[in-house]
Amino acid sequence: MLDAFIIEEIKRRERLRREEYERPVAELPLPMPEDRPHRKTDTENEKPSRGVVVIDLCV
Repeated sequence: MLDAFIIEEIKRRERLRREEYERPVAELPLPMPEDRPHRKTDTENEKPSRGVVVIDLCV
């Protein structure tokens, strides 16, 4: 048989879980993201130019 302390601790934990589960939840209506129109450029069909960028971190 379990000690009274252990039984009370189990009951307390179950009660806390039940209170947490039954707690009311407020759901906020989130705005829908706006669809951004796709920008077409003259060079859209061309491959992007590749290059090298050198960043000098020496002071």
